[in-house]
Amino acid sequence: MPKEITLAKFAGFCYGVKRAVETVKKLKKENPERNICVLGELIHNTQVIEELRELGIESLKELPQKGNGICVVRSHGESPEVFEQIEKSGFEVYDLTCPDVKKVQQKAIELAKDGYYLVIVGKAKHPEVIAIKANADKYSDNVIVADCIEQLQPYEQELKEHKRIGVVVQTTQMISTLNEIITYLTPISKELHIANTICQSTSMRQKEARELAKTNDLVIVAGSKKSANTTHLAEILTDITTTIHIESEQELDKYTDLIEKSQKIAITAGASTPQNIIENVIKTISNM
Repeated sequence: MPKEITLAKFAGFCYGVKRAVETVKKLKKENPERNICVLGELIHNTQVIEELRELGIESLKELPQKGNGICVVRSHGESPEVFEQIEKSGFEVYDLTCPDVKKVQQKAIELAKDGYYLVIVGKAKHPEVIAIKANADKYSDNVIVADCIEQLQPYEQELKEHKRIGVVVQTTQMISTLNEIITYLTPISKELHIANTICQSTSMRQKEARELAKTNDLVIVAGSKKSANTTHLAEILTDITTTIHIESEQELDKYTDLIEKSQKIAITAGASTPQNIIENVIKTISNM
């Protein structure tokens, strides 16, 4: 029998990623003679970064002392200090921080200014979270990052004494992580202000993927292993059905037996996964 392959509706580039990639390409097209670079990787996808490099758009690991041309701030955002450093280096700044990430930064600043002990729910080393914390740190010394209860426990006494706790969330976090932390914070706070800043695209993607996992033998998640929203998708689905996380169709060779045994296969992809990778995964499975 032919396999039944279902592609998730919410798979591939989200609005923020699409906006960032299209805008950088447009910048280069309109300024062919100018140096266009990005501080860090524009998005977490190797194929897209390589495509941009071929267009002459380099990803900088660190700022040079002297720069020229346009330096793009990626969708994850940056700290106010980094914006200043870019300008001092001699670059023109072009800010492509995702609008949803900007909202988290603004909410974090608002809560910090209002005197809340701020808890940022997210991965401490993720560039988006680093930027959120840096923005809030300008207005308060009481800012911490945690993606599990264990990371909050060392601060429990401080949180109890402060009484007023504010919460914001990395845009690509899982709702289950937020719920666990809220459950922990509720009995130790007198006032708990929660801003669920998980972006709508992430929420819809995760919800749809859960439903697909319930009715399929296998779910394939396509996207970078460095992408937070993609790895979270894989984590969520593993608890429901057999799930594999691949970066491209080349990795499917490792799972030939599993794919052959699966009659109903669903495919989803992270917010930074380009359409051609999704299409190649479908084509490869169809030809197996």
